Amino acid sequence: MKLTCLLLLLPSLPLAAAETVLGAYIFHRHGDLFTSASWFRSRYVEANATSPIHGIAASVPVLSQLSVTSPVDDTLQNSAQMFLLGLYPPAGSASAQRLANGRSVEPPLGGYQAIPVNAVATAASSGGAEDKTWLQGGSNCGLAILSSNKYFSSVSYLETLESTQDFYRSLLPVYNSTFASSDASFKNAYAIYDYVHVSTIHNASGTMPANSLLTTDTLHQLQTRADQHEWALAYNSSEPVRAIAGAVLAGQVLEALEATLRAPASQASAQRLTMQFGAYATFMSFFGLAQAPAASPDFYGTVDYASSIVFELVTNATVGTAAVDPSDVHVRFLFANGSASDANPPRAFPLFGRPEITLPWANFSTSMSAFAVDDTLAWCAACGNTTGTCAGYSKSSWSPSGSSGTASAGSPGSSGGGGVSRPVAGVIGALATLVVILGVEAIVMAAAGLRLVRKRSSLGQMESPGPATARSKAW
Repeated sequence: MKLTCLLLLLPSLPLAAAETVLGAYIFHRHGDLFTSASWFRSRYVEANATSPIHGIAASVPVLSQLSVTSPVDDTLQNSAQMFLLGLYPPAGSASAQRLANGRSVEPPLGGYQAIPVNAVATAASSGGAEDKTWLQGGSNCGLAILSSNKYFSSVSYLETLESTQDFYRSLLPVYNSTFASSDASFKNAYAIYDYVHVSTIHNASGTMPANSLLTTDTLHQLQTRADQHEWALAYNSSEPVRAIAGAVLAGQVLEALEATLRAPASQASAQRLTMQFGAYATFMSFFGLAQAPAASPDFYGTVDYASSIVFELVTNATVGTAAVDPSDVHVRFLFANGSASDANPPRAFPLFGRPEITLPWANFSTSMSAFAVDDTLAWCAACGNTTGTCAGYSKSSWSPSGSSGTASAGSPGSSGGGGVSRPVAGVIGALATLVVILGVEAIVMAAAGLRLVRKRSSLGQMESPGPATARSKAW
């Protein structure tokens, strides 16, 4: 009888809300990205997607919902374009626009949809984030370079270099057209592995030099030595600055997911999907900082072409028109080694040494913030750089603590403690330096009996001084 009553009550009980994906962040290596993008489209974008992102356009993209960035690199830029073509393929008549005169115009190539890829500039700028130097990760980060170079004088490196010398030289017939005998060593472990790996994919087996030398065991050793070499350069637990690229990625992930989290759920223009394209070393740096190898030793390895990591912002709460309460939001981390597909779908893994596959937003944000580098000031502090972009930031504003050297001050341009703001302080310092220089010049000229005159042009008239120009230091 009691069981019957319970069964009768079941229809009146509230059902648990199905999971909703509020947004996602994808970081991708170059490769066969059309295949990967097609899989992500079937998961997040298309009308019958398996885990549709809430509010995202299914056929014709709403550009404000997407954020796409790539370094200034032909390969990565082209990969980004191919990915976007798979994510939003030609839409035919659905992408047509009606003009004022009533005529319907369809984009060429069957409704091709051009989505802009924002290039990460090598020069610093006070504009959008894509122009900030720190977005380049390890690019010209002084302390990160010094840290990585320490590996080449370490006992581990020198012992491996010696013990593998015969192995690499025995394979010279395979790659002597590209690598000299002096270069056939563990020092070039990744370059050699990548050359052989790509050759085995694209070359016919019968035309590859000394193909018989490339046994399964040999290929495995080439790969594991490359993994060992690259991991050591990308991450060191005692020197987190070596993983600056991963720290910058963490800052970007937090910034993007926070923007999605703050937006009203019903806001059609809100950013929903962020995509960035970069190098394999960034994967390894992030894996080290986020303790991914605790979940699987495979994370010690170099990721294959077209690999991707994904951060999904999800909730089981009912999604209305307002922003979802952060306490109801979780984050899931997924990874695909190689092109994402039905045969190789991204798998969920725990991070930060925790057992949970999905983390509450507060826990995820706190764990990521522990090593994230999220602005130019923090990048300069972590890298110890004082020239170029970092010349405008005073060392006194750097935080002496923090594993990644993240500064405790606010964002560039803000003032702290009611004092003079950093931009104003920079101007004052520049003027003071100029006064000193001019004073020294005046003393020298007076002592030498020199005087300042204006240069005359070929027409005998004095030239007016042209506009002053400043050349920014290239990174």
